[in-house]
Amino acid sequence: MEKNYKRIFLIVMDSVGIGEAPDAEQFGDKGADTLGHIAEKMNGLNMPNMAKLGLSNIREIKGVPKQENPLGFYTKMKEASRGKDTMTGHWEIMGLNIQTPFKVFPNGFPKELIDEIEKRTGRKVIGNKPASGTEIIKELGKEHMETGALIVYTSADPVLQIAAHEEIVPLDELYQICEICRELTLSDEYKVGRIIARPFIGTPGNFTRTANRHDYALKPFGRTVMNELKDSGFDVIALGKISDIYAGEGVTKAIRTKSNMDGMDKLLDSLEMDFTGLSFLNLVDFDALYGHRRDPLGYGKALEEYDARLPEVLEKLTDDDLLIITADHGNDPIHPGTDHTREYVPLLIYSPRMNGGKALPVRETFADIGASIAENFSVKAPEYGKSFLKEIQA
Repeated sequence: MEKNYKRIFLIVMDSVGIGEAPDAEQFGDKGADTLGHIAEKMNGLNMPNMAKLGLSNIREIKGVPKQENPLGFYTKMKEASRGKDTMTGHWEIMGLNIQTPFKVFPNGFPKELIDEIEKRTGRKVIGNKPASGTEIIKELGKEHMETGALIVYTSADPVLQIAAHEEIVPLDELYQICEICRELTLSDEYKVGRIIARPFIGTPGNFTRTANRHDYALKPFGRTVMNELKDSGFDVIALGKISDIYAGEGVTKAIRTKSNMDGMDKLLDSLEMDFTGLSFLNLVDFDALYGHRRDPLGYGKALEEYDARLPEVLEKLTDDDLLIITADHGNDPIHPGTDHTREYVPLLIYSPRMNGGKALPVRETFADIGASIAENFSVKAPEYGKSFLKEIQA
């Protein structure tokens, strides 16, 4: 038996699904295929580094050559939880199974909740619909500045977002308003995953969102593998929105990122660190900038830009390191609507110590990743998930 890995680097390519899940029809997602449809629209994706790891060995992707001798182990994973949102996918990756899904609000939030927000904050609410954050401040920013009303909106995720101009609603007040909304939406009646403060500055026609975003997430419903790692003295470095997704639970160091490319920079920084444990990155742009906005060409270019950064990561990995690349759900930019899509997600696993990879069985739950990480560091295994650690050491 080979020795275990000192460091595990886990990349979640937010929303990069690899074809409809067996139960896609139940979610209104029959025919969804994020990677497949983007590759078609791009007339082939240029992703030579993901190709080398075995991406097209999972299933053929136009433009991505299948490898005779892939570097990595490869398969796809099914989601066992009843959901297709970011929090559900990530929580399952770390060993949970969410059978009561978070709620989404495709028609805006109920009148009684909006009335209560207005009563508790002393400010009127405008918006109250699913929207792009940049578009809704374009649309309602002027009215907000004139009236002081809060711009409340949602998305395909279970989120309640509040946009406010920093000169109209000071940050301290905006954060306090978000805390009130967090308290109001904890019950099963609403079950909102995250409340997000979305401050902006500027003048009508020229608004800019600031870096003072703040997320108020529900804590995971149970202990995750990250809790077990932290409590056993291992490092858990959370890059991008990972700390927000888990409400800081099981995180020893949180590092924010501004974009996919900044995320890759921060991942490379963590490769230079001497730590024992997990470095966990979410690349959000795929989902936020391209999936929800139904922009297959923008999504394709972002995938190619990400792929072009992979050699820098592979060069820095040592024999004591393990790289795991996956996703948390789909967001097919060709599919109707602006919602996430219920899909399989890719799973690629690589270490320089491996002597080539091969196919693994299709995984029945994303929690197999958490189970494998737990086994590697000899911490308590999650209730869900089956470790693939021995399969990649065989």
